[in-house]
Amino acid sequence: MIGYEWTSVPGGNNLHRNILFRDGKEKADQIFPFSSWNSEDPEKLWEWMAKYEAKTGGKMLAIAHNANLSNGRMFEPVTHAGAPLSKDYAERRARFDVLQEMMQTKGSSETHPLLSPNDEFADFGVAGWEYGNLTLEDKPLSREMMPTNYLRSGLLQGLKYESSLGINPFKFGFIGGTDVHNSLSSIEENNFFGKMPVQEPSKNRWNHASKQGFGKTRYTYHYTAAGYAAVWATENTREALWDAMHRKEVYSTSGSRLTVRLFGGWDFNKKDAEARDLASVGYAKGVPMGGDLPKDSKGAKAPSFLVAAMKDPQSGNLDRIQIVKGWTDKDNKEHEQIYNVVWSDMTSRRPGKDGKVPSVGDTVDVATATWKDTIGAPQLTGVWTDPAFDPSQRAFYYVRAIEIPTPRWTAYDALRFGIKMPPEVPMKHQERAWSSPIWYTPN
Repeated sequence: MIGYEWTSVPGGNNLHRNILFRDGKEKADQIFPFSSWNSEDPEKLWEWMAKYEAKTGGKMLAIAHNANLSNGRMFEPVTHAGAPLSKDYAERRARFDVLQEMMQTKGSSETHPLLSPNDEFADFGVAGWEYGNLTLEDKPLSREMMPTNYLRSGLLQGLKYESSLGINPFKFGFIGGTDVHNSLSSIEENNFFGKMPVQEPSKNRWNHASKQGFGKTRYTYHYTAAGYAAVWATENTREALWDAMHRKEVYSTSGSRLTVRLFGGWDFNKKDAEARDLASVGYAKGVPMGGDLPKDSKGAKAPSFLVAAMKDPQSGNLDRIQIVKGWTDKDNKEHEQIYNVVWSDMTSRRPGKDGKVPSVGDTVDVATATWKDTIGAPQLTGVWTDPAFDPSQRAFYYVRAIEIPTPRWTAYDALRFGIKMPPEVPMKHQERAWSSPIWYTPN
């Protein structure tokens, strides 16, 4: 697959995109790559992409990099030049910015605890990356900038723009990547070689200072061994992989190889989760991740979702599958809610009055960098129906599948080199996967 990175970083604010061609050399050779030296303006990039497609008959898509280091510029309410967003802008962005990077070695871009205080899992991959932008220059990230800095809030902004512009400019799928710069793709927790050559395994790498500014320091221990891009393609060819990415039938993981499914429709039932060929049922009765709920022709009161996840054989069991719902009300105000759909040990782990499921537990032995799969489940499936559905409200739904706690790469380093790190260095975490959303639009 032919592609390259457009490295726009105005003022240290990360607006990088990866450009992927559906085509081979005969078409790609007909145009010279557009770089950030030509322009740092995304609109100029989309203009160049449109010219390529018109000239060659080929196709391109863009994957925007980690929004968490854009300092609020990834989903800002104005163009790069400072003009208000227009319908034309929304159409071109929706056409080319098909995917957004959910997870990579520079943390998670899903959300932040200050944006999602009721989300008990919102702090994953956040520490060290909320200080500011890519270079710790310009200005530190403020609470006011956060709604345009993370993917979940970006999706919510998109629903609002759709109501006024008629087009959702932020209708993107989720994908993961490594973004390492040492020519290696070894991102397993027990085999993590860092982002840069200076961060390759050594007894002192954990406290290597990679960036300093705003009175803050980013250390190597803030980096995550992540992530992966998962693609539901019909066959293993360049064209089929690109087509799957273009229709957003993709998901991101934090570094483990979870298998995740999400289908949305109007008449899924509990027996569908027991089907031996779950995917066939999903495609027959609904749409997959990345799709739009069809018009409700049967008069159903609310959409239903078929979800499934299977563990990575070399990682931890599954804790739970959640659905994250975002919507806007009649006043165009944003809302979000986390629903636990299915989890391990459902008979003993009863939700509390707040709807939250008790912790799955923790079997990690940090001293030996090991864990036991005596908790959790190897596979989870279920069907969930939105209990608060309002057919007049725009909404999106995505799956978050979460593993039981397992050792982080820092724990393996501590064992390997016989060192002790201070308490602020995390030694374990809960790996996870995020599906691309499914959208609902009122008639």
